[in-house]
Amino acid sequence: MSLVGFTAVATVTLLLCVMTGPDRDDLDEFYTGYGSLSPMRNGLAIAGDYISAASVLGTGGVIALFGHDGVVLALSTALSLMLLMFLLAEPLRNAGRFTMGDALARRMPGRAARITACAVTIAALLPLMLVQLAGTGQLLAFVLGFSGAALQTGCIIGLGVLMIGYAAIGGMKGTALIQILKIVMLLGSGLVVAALILHRFDWNPGALFDAAADRSGAGPAFLNSGLQFAGGPHPDADMISSQLTVVLGGACLPHVTMRMYTASSARQVRRSMSWAVSGVALFVLVVTVIGFGAAALVGRSVIAGIDPQGNTAYLLGSQAAFGARVSTAETFLFTTVTTAVFLTLLASVGGMILACANSLAHDVFATRVQEMSPRREMTLARASALAVGVPAIVLATLVQHRSLQPLVTLSFCLGASAIAPALVYGLFWRRYTRAGLLCTLIGGSLAVLLLMPGTNLVSGSPVSAFPEADFNWFPFTTTGLVSIPLGFACGWLGTMLSGRRKAQEQRRHYEAVEGWILAGAVRRGD
Repeated sequence: MSLVGFTAVATVTLLLCVMTGPDRDDLDEFYTGYGSLSPMRNGLAIAGDYISAASVLGTGGVIALFGHDGVVLALSTALSLMLLMFLLAEPLRNAGRFTMGDALARRMPGRAARITACAVTIAALLPLMLVQLAGTGQLLAFVLGFSGAALQTGCIIGLGVLMIGYAAIGGMKGTALIQILKIVMLLGSGLVVAALILHRFDWNPGALFDAAADRSGAGPAFLNSGLQFAGGPHPDADMISSQLTVVLGGACLPHVTMRMYTASSARQVRRSMSWAVSGVALFVLVVTVIGFGAAALVGRSVIAGIDPQGNTAYLLGSQAAFGARVSTAETFLFTTVTTAVFLTLLASVGGMILACANSLAHDVFATRVQEMSPRREMTLARASALAVGVPAIVLATLVQHRSLQPLVTLSFCLGASAIAPALVYGLFWRRYTRAGLLCTLIGGSLAVLLLMPGTNLVSGSPVSAFPEADFNWFPFTTTGLVSIPLGFACGWLGTMLSGRRKAQEQRRHYEAVEGWILAGAVRRGD
């Protein structure tokens, strides 16, 4: 049934992309879907882009393995989207047109800023793409019951090609419809499973939490903070670093921010974000119940034995909710759950490939030609989807048998340390200069790339990417506590070193567009 469900979903979603795909010379439709989605549909699409397979499988696993710390992580993801909603959503929509490079170039025109923004976009999203693609092979192996490496690699290649097709054919509107279908299936099936789990414990969350703590092997520590980072030298600081990275980095990733440009007005983006935050908050409740249910019904040791990262906990918890004797209806429900997770993998990578392809085509290639025809730029965007997707597929086949947690962390760290400071400074600081922008993006990214190999996610731990090696010298699991201040400091320093004349010139330029950015006084593109 799962195989039938996977095939049906892949067929229907590809057909949706073909039916809703833009004309060959309609850039606005390809990049933004003309802003034709209603606030509810756009909000569901934003929530769909934000809730990746790493969120579903990874967060559920952390909750099942570490209890309280996993719940804090889930709440941090919701808080991140709320931060985007209240601070950045409207200015981003007003300042940008198609890509993050547009939003930054509104104040600081020039190819250098656009090319750097494109490079950071790809650097931040490529690791997440690898995680989703590699996870596809692992998911199919788990659900369908095969273990051959060649079959897993074949799944990665086949589904990777399908995801490239989503981005190249469907554009923004096509991928939005897939995200809507995904979030409806994911939340609908998740709510039913969560209800079944609570029913097993007489609708008493306290009994569920106590049972999870008993089966965890950690006792009361399972329901208290610090279990996830207990083995590190500075557990409290490590936890703060991790949560700070998620809160600042999650919602600033380019495949999420690009959805801001699909809203037709500031009022529309506010209403869309309200729907998105509501959807993510509901997901946090669902994944919390299922994560604790997996710990209580399956046991922490069993989950860790199947996957040390706990990525199968969401599916194991869903299976355990049905009990020993499974009816046809429950089999159908589990098929819906696995299909929703499968669709989450497809939709997430499709959105990320689209964000990278849009930036590559629009910020790098289109700016080289003074007057590029819409049809040519559309062809470039579709070719860029292929140029981004093929290396991602190849790399995913190479990393599929290693721990993928460092790649997830790398993406969030880049979002928090390079992209978030650049957006905050670029949208709100009047004196911010082009040199400051380049220093923010490059300095924040370099800080993450230099610190990340020293974390225990990469080496020095049995569950690290390279367990046989030990070059662990950085005391935290994530780089956020150091790299985020460095990203902001690099932007400030670059602006100060630009000189007073440049700063005053930039201040005047910002004041000229301040009404557009902060209040949407003039429609973008006018």
